[in-house]
Parts: sequence; structure tokens; C-alpha cells
Amino acid sequence: MATLVRDTLENYSAASNLMHNEKIREMMGSGQTIYHFGFGQSPFPIMDKAADKLKKHASEAAYLPVAGIEELRAAIRDFHKKYDAISFSSDDVIVGPGSKELIFLLMNIFQGDILVISPSWTSYKPQVMLSGHKANIVPTTMEDEWKIKPEKFTQYLKENNLSGTKLLIMNNPDNPTGTLYTQQELSDLSDVFKRHNVIVLSDEIYGRLTFDDSFVSMAKVYPEGTILCSGMSKWASMGGWRLGYHVYPPQLSSLKNAVKSAASHTYTTVAAPIQYAVAEVLRDLDTCDAYMRHTTRIMAAVGQYCHKELAEVGVHSIRPKGGFYIFPNLEILKPKLKARGIERCEDMVNALFEETSVSVMAGGPAFLRPETELTVRLCYVNFDGAKALAESERIGLGACLPDNFVQTQCSHLHEGIQALKQWIKKILES
Repeated sequence: MATLVRDTLENYSAASNLMHNEKIREMMGSGQTIYHFGFGQSPFPIMDKAADKLKKHASEAAYLPVAGIEELRAAIRDFHKKYDAISFSSDDVIVGPGSKELIFLLMNIFQGDILVISPSWTSYKPQVMLSGHKANIVPTTMEDEWKIKPEKFTQYLKENNLSGTKLLIMNNPDNPTGTLYTQQELSDLSDVFKRHNVIVLSDEIYGRLTFDDSFVSMAKVYPEGTILCSGMSKWASMGGWRLGYHVYPPQLSSLKNAVKSAASHTYTTVAAPIQYAVAEVLRDLDTCDAYMRHTTRIMAAVGQYCHKELAEVGVHSIRPKGGFYIFPNLEILKPKLKARGIERCEDMVNALFEETSVSVMAGGPAFLRPETELTVRLCYVNFDGAKALAESERIGLGACLPDNFVQTQCSHLHEGIQALKQWIKKILES
């Protein structure tokens, strides 16, 4: 029988993070104690008012406009005007069943080269492959804090003869590294993008989870060439609600219209109860703001704790500036692991899991790092978010979290990090 799958998908596989999560969740369901640092899902309960609004609109059952209801798109516009100081029309917004679907549709209709940064989120490259494009991988280094730099990016385009229109997929704050671009860095990059005809899909899904309020949207510094991508899954803890959106500048209206057309032929519209409920949530910015401030300061404390604890045993990483992730480099273990016959990162994380029940994901190949590079993505969300949030609210935003907050309120994560530290020390001392 002839091969039924396109030859361009020969090495294509399911989303590694989702498969990893399903496997670990199944083991946890059987009663095993596992320190699950392999999946980036918000640990916090959704806002109480959000659940109430969804109940209120549960009877909504009509097909809605493909791009989303006007109330929701206007609320998204006002939300970003407040938090990002950017202005756009509600007509520039397309709402989809998660930002992931909208990214995929954009790739499908785009004519030109698509660029993906290494390291990057696990689904970008597979989506490029599914859309029939070639994924051009732009390398970064830990020395550059895993960021693309103008001169190196320009050299990459030259060396790879990428002279036409290009679409760069850029995540900021970044998954898997936790790095964050400054306004000056974005401005310097925008100059290069303009010269080389680069359109940016700026995936800012973690933008509202920046720890020091320094987040700057790419749409602010490069408005004519940026497609802003965001949603409700991370800052609002609504991953399962499946609502994301894109904002297109007028200069890219042809892309917006084509994506909207593609949406009409694929998902049709986002579920009606979800749209009406989220529109009301986003109009209650006082509640949203308090929720974000509490959850973000908790994540900042956890991220700082992980960075500090790993640094104590000689593990280098970029201190996370936002989001749910840190990207430790365990190269210090390479000589000792090689003596055990372990040279691939995937083999290292398997050994770590078998010996400690600590689960992380290898940097390569899923996150586009070399398979022998000992970088791992660690998601620091493995704690009781409801408990931590309740304690933060009890303390109040007028006071700081105590120094022992992670140990007392995020105890499972604390235990897992300590288990990881002890394993690292044991390997180094062997």
C-alpha cells in the first residue's frame, strides 16, 4: 500500500508536552508521588466571577460571528490599551479557540519563509511542517540570554539566502527559557525587521505574567509589522476554556482577512458561552488586575526560588523574567553522566525520573536544542495554586510575601526542587 502520510511529515509526531503530561498524569492518578515539572499549565483557580459569568451564559447556543462578538473584541482592545498602551480597532481582532489554532491558520495562508527560534515552544516547528512550509531555525545562545540579536539575525538571513517576505514566530516572555526582551532590544530588532521585510507573530501569551511590570509589546515598537497573539490560558488560568486571539495592524489586513476566511472553513466560531463570559470578565478590570498581581508575584517568588536553588549546586540558567518556565543547563553533569553511558539529554531526564520521580522535559529535540546538549525545561507550576493564592490574598497586596512563602505554601514544588538538587549533587560526587 502506498504511504498515506505526506513525506514532509515523515518525522512528525504528537505534541511532546501534551503526550508527556498525559503519561505523567496517568501515573499520578495511580497514586504515585511525582514531581511533575514537565507541563506549563496555570496552577491557580480561575477568578470566581469568571465562573459565575460562564454559568450566566451557559444557555447561549447560537453561531456567532467568525471573528468573535463585538463586545469581546472591544474588551480585548480596551484591555491592551490599559496594559500595553497600544491602540487598535476591534475590527483588527480575530478570536479563536486558543491562540494555537490561529497561529496554525496564519502559517497555512502565509506566502513566504517562516522562521522559528531555537529554543522555542514545542508546537511551532510541527505547525510549520503541517502547513507545508519549511521551518527555518534561528539559533540563539545562553550567553545572549536565549534572545535573537540584530547582527546575528541579519547574518543568519544572509547565510541562508532568505531575501523574500518572512514570518518570524517570537514568544515573549519566552517558553521555554523565561527570558524577556527589553524595549530597547525590541526596538533594535524592529529596525532589522523593517529592512529585511520580516513580519513578526509576537506570541505574548505570558505578557501579563511579567514579574517586574517591564513587559513591552512588540506591537508598540513595530506596530505596522506585528501580529499580536495572546489569550486567556495563562494569566487568567483558563487553558481549558480555549480562547485566544490575534490582532492585525491595518497594513496586514490581507492576512487578517485570509485567516478569518480560513477560520470560517475550520472551527467556524468560538463557543458562544465562552465568548460572552470572557467579554464580561475583561470589562471588570479591577478584578482582573488584583488577580494578576497576586498570581504574578507568586510565580515570581517561585521562579526566583528555582533559579537560586539550582545555582547553589552549580547549574546555570537565565533567571526567569516572566511565565512558568526556567531552562537549566546541566552541562556540569556531562563527564559524570558519560561515565554512566548517558550522553543524550533524553536519557538523562529518563534517569532523573527513574531515580527521583522528578519529571522535566529535555531541551532537544522537542525545544529545538541539540540532543546532546543537557538543557531542560522545568515548569515551576507544580504546587497547590488555590492554597498559595488564598495566602497571598490574606497577606494583601500592601505587604510583601514572606521569604519562606515557597517552602510553606508551595511545598510540593519545594520538595521536588530539593530532590533535583540532591540528585545533581549525588551525580557530581559519584
